[in-house]
Amino acid sequence: MRETGRERLVLDLSCRKKADGYYIVTDRWQKFTEVRLSHQVLDELAGYCDEFLVHAADVEGHAAGVEEELVRLLGSWVGRPVTYAGGVGSYADLETLRRLGQDRLDVTVGSALDLFGGSLSYRRILELCEN
Repeated sequence: MRETGRERLVLDLSCRKKADGYYIVTDRWQKFTEVRLSHQVLDELAGYCDEFLVHAADVEGHAAGVEEELVRLLGSWVGRPVTYAGGVGSYADLETLRRLGQDRLDVTVGSALDLFGGSLSYRRILELCEN
């Protein structure tokens, strides 16, 4: 971190759901760590980065809806900027992210984009995100 500085780092957290919450996972999303994502964990990790990219690994690449509980957790945390990734497959999903994320989350859209063969218009998503 001394070489780059916190202000140049995005911490990418991949998370999967267990009965009691979302846990950070490693090794291609197969290995659960003992770290349950929480406001306290985000506060601690925020000291090492400028923003977060959080993958909802259970829905990543499926374009079948977002992890609403995870979106609520991330949207209720006030700290560094957070970009949510995973499951966006409709324009309604973007509205869900806006509402449950309390207008605090950025979003990535992957396979659902028309640029990658999906049904969501890149231009339309830009319009929705600008508003």
